[in-house]
Amino acid sequence: MSTLTIGGTIHFGREGRGARKVIHDGAAPASAPGRIPRISRLMALAIRLDEMVQEGEVADYAELARLGHVTRARISQVTSLLYLAPAIQEELLFLPRIESGREPIVLRDLLPIAAMPDWNLPLRKWKTLAKCT
Repeated sequence: MSTLTIGGTIHFGREGRGARKVIHDGAAPASAPGRIPRISRLMALAIRLDEMVQEGEVADYAELARLGHVTRARISQVTSLLYLAPAIQEELLFLPRIESGREPIVLRDLLPIAAMPDWNLPLRKWKTLAKCT
């Protein structure tokens, strides 16, 4: 009886949440170090939720709350990020990844800025908040 040896690189991955493991050929894809800031994910979510309402995928924000199993107040908090100046929204979306420690900017810090009707003052407040990070 002879022995057969096969060489190669494989990695195990999942094809979706809770799915079975699948064997993939080659090395595992390299992931960027650190994690995406929560406020960046919330900003992207606010934009997507607004698109869903505008395109008629859902009737209103109350329906989004029911579908997401969250309160209408929480949907309002997240979508209030849409009231920020476009320059602030863009900066939030492209914040650097967090290597370790706490989030430098949290939603609680941005809600008062989003509530300001004039964009000049919020831009100055944002620059002050962004310097602290």
